[in-house]
Amino acid sequence: MRLILLLVLLFSFQWSAAAADSAGTAADASDKVYQLVPKDWGIYDDGTHPVETTKGFNDALKWAHENGKTTFKVPAGTYLIKKQDPKLFLDTSARINMVPDMTFELDEKAVIQKETNGFTGYQTLHIGYGANNVTIKGGTFRGDKDSHDYSARGTHEGGYGIVTEGAINVTIDGVKSVNFTGDGLFIGGKGTMIQDLYETSFVSGSIDEKGNPIADPGKIRLKSLLNFNNPIFQTEREFELSNRQKLPNTFDVFFYKQDGSFLTSLKDQQVRQIMKIPDGAASFNIVFKQAGSVGSYVEFWQRAVSKEVVVKNSEFAFNRRQGITIAGGDQVTITNNELHDMKGTAPQAGIDVEAGYGENGHMNSNIFIKENRFYNNASYDVVLYDGHHATVEGNHLASKGVIGLAVSPPFTNALIKDNHFDGTSIYAYHDVKFEGNEMNNSYTFLEGPNISIDGMTFTDSKFAISSKQPFGVEASNVTMNNNKSGELSIWGSPIHLSNIVLNGGAMTGGVAKGSIFDRIKIVNATSMNLPLGTYNDCDLESLGGSINGGIMLDDAGAYAFNGCTIRVNQGILVNNEKAEVTVTDSSFELIDKLYAFKAVKAAKVVFENNVLEANQFARPTDYMVMIGDYWTRNNPSTVKEAIIRGNTLTSNIESEGISTRYAGTGSSNYTVENNVLTNAKVKLLETDRKANNLEQ
Repeated sequence: MRLILLLVLLFSFQWSAAAADSAGTAADASDKVYQLVPKDWGIYDDGTHPVETTKGFNDALKWAHENGKTTFKVPAGTYLIKKQDPKLFLDTSARINMVPDMTFELDEKAVIQKETNGFTGYQTLHIGYGANNVTIKGGTFRGDKDSHDYSARGTHEGGYGIVTEGAINVTIDGVKSVNFTGDGLFIGGKGTMIQDLYETSFVSGSIDEKGNPIADPGKIRLKSLLNFNNPIFQTEREFELSNRQKLPNTFDVFFYKQDGSFLTSLKDQQVRQIMKIPDGAASFNIVFKQAGSVGSYVEFWQRAVSKEVVVKNSEFAFNRRQGITIAGGDQVTITNNELHDMKGTAPQAGIDVEAGYGENGHMNSNIFIKENRFYNNASYDVVLYDGHHATVEGNHLASKGVIGLAVSPPFTNALIKDNHFDGTSIYAYHDVKFEGNEMNNSYTFLEGPNISIDGMTFTDSKFAISSKQPFGVEASNVTMNNNKSGELSIWGSPIHLSNIVLNGGAMTGGVAKGSIFDRIKIVNATSMNLPLGTYNDCDLESLGGSINGGIMLDDAGAYAFNGCTIRVNQGILVNNEKAEVTVTDSSFELIDKLYAFKAVKAAKVVFENNVLEANQFARPTDYMVMIGDYWTRNNPSTVKEAIIRGNTLTSNIESEGISTRYAGTGSSNYTVENNVLTNAKVKLLETDRKANNLEQ
């Protein structure tokens, strides 16, 4: 009995201790949360008194941070954020200034409203440099787009909802940011120009491998060392040189310790290249390979971009310029958002990754745009303008009739995966990999180099490639379903395509010689004006009932068909005096009474080891293979050379299997030999070289 009582008491003690710990933890968590009481800070929740309201928010946030709060809750209401003082270039009191280590959580009925103004730019909530570990959650941020005074000169595109400026670890979750004169969200960096260097900053000479200055009339170095004393270098350990004038793009850097002794060097660095500051470095010198410094100029910068930013479950809409601009970000993820109805001033995009890097801006890198929904944007859904390394995955890009994705020349290394381009087009210049995407009712412009497409489905769309360099674009595992319109169109330099299925529509192009097409399947095509190239293991089916509906080869250059299956009403027509056509080891099935192969004009034709079957011939004059044309038989021949060898031809009635008799006057001696013909005849010119042709 005593043992049972002891166990009961022990259990009760343990339960009480656990409950106390739990209560303590809950109390600790509660102590970290501040529920805003607007009147305590002079804040108005009825959309009035913007000066008092803005000051109250900033005072309350500062107090909460200083008193260990990590969550700042804003109740329902409309809170008016004041317009800036016109006498100031930047009025930091005219915005909510976030503090670090804080979740700013708004009630779903809370609205942060920007006061109507006429300024070309403004900010509503600012997450500045050093305001790290911040979450903005819930509520609505609303601009003054509909009441804004646009009378002042300029585009008025700088009116922003939420701004990050070099902050780290920022989350935007469940927010609405709408009706701004510029962007709903602007992700940017903090740039610090440390010093500008003029021609008087340099002297003649170089630096040796031990860091000692030496004479060298072909080089210049700094007259005195540049140091890392600026406070920004206490947290940022990178720097760069920018905006050179009359200086080479490449230079060497020599680092020195606090006592002036040599530390290490970096060779062949480039202007705008981000350089790491070595541990222990206090200053540096630079050497340019240039004899003099007359007119020279360059700047010493530190640029800190926003890092580790997540934007999710939010809506950006009805802004004049952008939903989101990334203008200086690294490791930025934008996922599960709606971005729509951007209209008013260029670029008018859902998301624009554009920092103006080439114009002294920041670098964008490691951008992830995933599972978002875009619609009704006036010009673009997504723009990758400058930077490197982005993944655009699983998005629905549906702003009908506009550009769904633009990858501009200053951007490199983009992965575009599993997106649906719903009535939106693609413009991509170079260094882009496409995987598993689909498109309907639109078109592509792909230039290259370094563009690859692996797995894509098109519906009633134009798959257009204009490769700037030979084999700058490659595509494989592509299916095109054209019920109303659509085509595969190839221009520019040669490319490589493989495993392409074209159901309906057309294949056209004006590409330079040398393209390779492996396993191209074209079914139910209305016309095929095929581009130059080598077609391996192709499968071609054309329903055309006229010359325009056949397989047209009318470009100057080389065509080759190896191991192809061709099922046609009307077959291949060669019609260019500079065309060189080779057809080998292929099979033809004629499903109408028209020809399988006809060369009216050509430099050279080789038709060898093919199998032809005609089941619909109706007249003895129907033919399978012809050199020349009946209607031009009395004109000078326009086919210079032809070899027809080792083919098997079968007809349902007695017909012309191989004909050269209409080749024209002065024709070359064509070679026709070792062919087997069933119910078909050889009809040749007397001058042709013929041997071992079996008619049965």
